[in-house]
Amino acid sequence: MSNSSSLSSDKNLRRQPQQKRGKQRVEKIIIAAAEVFAEAGFAAATIQQIADRSDTAVGSIYQFFPDKLTIFNAIFAEYMRLTEMIEANFFAQDINFPLDRGISEYIDAHAVYFEQPIPRCIVLQYYLQPIGGLESMMADIPTLQSISYKRHANFYRQRNPNLSIAKSELLSEVAHNIVQGLVPNALKNDEKYRQEIYAEIKDVLYGYLNPHIGDHLLVMHNQLMICPDCQSDRVAKNGRQQDKQRYICRGCGRQFVDRYVERGYPLQIRQKCLDLHAQGISFREIERSTGVSHNTVINWVRNIQTDR
Repeated sequence: MSNSSSLSSDKNLRRQPQQKRGKQRVEKIIIAAAEVFAEAGFAAATIQQIADRSDTAVGSIYQFFPDKLTIFNAIFAEYMRLTEMIEANFFAQDINFPLDRGISEYIDAHAVYFEQPIPRCIVLQYYLQPIGGLESMMADIPTLQSISYKRHANFYRQRNPNLSIAKSELLSEVAHNIVQGLVPNALKNDEKYRQEIYAEIKDVLYGYLNPHIGDHLLVMHNQLMICPDCQSDRVAKNGRQQDKQRYICRGCGRQFVDRYVERGYPLQIRQKCLDLHAQGISFREIERSTGVSHNTVINWVRNIQTDR
């Protein structure tokens, strides 16, 4: 697996593989174990079954893993890495992307994701086959889900600043549960019917989210009439002149013709992000601490560098 190099770097391995061949063997063992756990369940699975599935001697497995729990821990670590990859790809999108396209790509990514042995194994063990011995490891999942809810909720509020925090987090949790519940269940069906289910999930999500973060709200919130003198947004229409709409500022009284600017974050938020960047804080860390998309911060930094 070209994107699974972290499989062989788990800290709980009894012995770290040093050569490429050893790393590939560990990856093979972990993927085989995920398949066996998903089919037989963690409790019923045996090291011998994993050895047979991975075409590896039992002794070779024990060279790297002292027991099944350690193997499962490595599976869980890879599950978290793959999950973060999907999230990172989603948040890398432009905030103004068409909602239907964004939802479609998000569902397609999860459809491929849950067909892989490792995500399927974790979902089955956590939701369908909870067993003793894994409580401490799986206990992190609700916390990680909560973090994901908040990240998506913040993303929603960037598309529609009028959304309250409570409403955006509710939308995020419901949307998340739709994906996490329906997509894995679709795997039980044949390919044709599975694709039909995915199409229905996309329609459901779009119908649910569109009233709150749809494309029609981007125009309303990304453009705002402001006064060219005092920068106030307390502006009212004031008749037309030469087929152009005139406006009057209720703050300073200035009258002017159409003047639009992009609506963005308050200046203090922008400056805080730029100050954090100047201190060497990563764009991702700035996003986590301020709620501002890392792509937005990158654009701010680029604009400053261009102006210089």
